[in-house]
Amino acid sequence: MEHDAKMPRDHALEPLAPGPLIRIACGELAVDIAPSAGGRIAQITRHGVPWLVGYSQENEAMIAWGSYPMVPWAGRVRHGQFRFQGSDYQLPRNLGEHAIHGVGFGAPWQIDEYSPTHLVLSLALPEDAHWPFGGTARQHIEVSENTLRLALTLTAGKHAMPATIGWHPWFQKPDQLDFEPAAMYPRDRDGIATLPVSPPVAGPWDDCFINQHPVFIHRNGQRLQLSSDCTHWVVYDQPAHATCVEPQSGPPDAFNLTSNAPILPGASVCAWFLFEWSP
Repeated sequence: MEHDAKMPRDHALEPLAPGPLIRIACGELAVDIAPSAGGRIAQITRHGVPWLVGYSQENEAMIAWGSYPMVPWAGRVRHGQFRFQGSDYQLPRNLGEHAIHGVGFGAPWQIDEYSPTHLVLSLALPEDAHWPFGGTARQHIEVSENTLRLALTLTAGKHAMPATIGWHPWFQKPDQLDFEPAAMYPRDRDGIATLPVSPPVAGPWDDCFINQHPVFIHRNGQRLQLSSDCTHWVVYDQPAHATCVEPQSGPPDAFNLTSNAPILPGASVCAWFLFEWSP
């Protein structure tokens, strides 16, 4: 099962319908995936309770539903501009004055492997104005009883590249969020993370944090533990209907804010994200 290669969609607020869904499941946990809609998870259901904000007529923007991979950058790149290895680059501005969440969440992904409990998807990244470096993204989605594990890998092609990867789940509004970060990135007048980091402040948030502890979401008598090998987490809990809890390998605007080593041709950056429910 494959999808024709297409250009990434140009605007984060453009409607994006799920298209055909593929379900993987184990016991009372079911995960519906939309390969043609950014390779995203369209819905997670456990004991009949839906956990994600799904696509609807009132909620159709591609940025605003499900849980999607952010690749090859996570969050905003300020004005879509950055400098890399001595050259200046301009990415398309797809949300206001900035470039947001990469190119993967608006592109169709290819299905590489499928079983009743796992799915592997891949995406050949463009080598054009949307993203000049090419490369390949690959994600593994696997369920077992009460557990969903996501893994995301970005591999450079013939060009070295900067990279930040992560996930953007839109959780239906929880009854309670337990989150104890160590520090946060202050935001400037553009709403973008800056340095130096500072002690966390009370929400509501649309902020990036340094966090190495599990995050807990309580909803409808169930408890969900979120953990990741990512140390940067963005939490967006300002909407009345949703809370986003987003592990990522670096902060928003990382291409300008940090000096992480580039991914060299043929090398990869990887991350994992684990959902564990109880009782």
